[in-house]
Amino acid sequence: MENLHIVFWLLKDISWCLIWKPLGIIMIFPTLIISIIIAWRTRQFVSELCHNVAITVWITANSYWMISEFLHFDALTITGDITYKHLAVIPFTMGVLILAYYYLIYKPMHKNEIETM
Repeated sequence: MENLHIVFWLLKDISWCLIWKPLGIIMIFPTLIISIIIAWRTRQFVSELCHNVAITVWITANSYWMISEFLHFDALTITGDITYKHLAVIPFTMGVLILAYYYLIYKPMHKNEIETM
């Protein structure tokens, strides 16, 4: 499943790069669904869960950014210099915060815990 997930992710990003809007938007769904399933299946290991949830929010941010470009609202101003494309920073930041929590708080407090399967 993880290998298939990479195929979907690459197809989504290639579609974005080549401006193949329908395929790019369609590929969001299997890419995101599989990332959620992988996170759910690895939930018993905090290390894996944190990394897989970070990947899920990264895919979410990346997909929003792609859609904003495809539908031409990426450059529209929200306020000041902030555009709709900049809203992708919210899930990107969530991913960074999840990993920061894991590496700075959880992992130091659980040094002897098994990290992965």
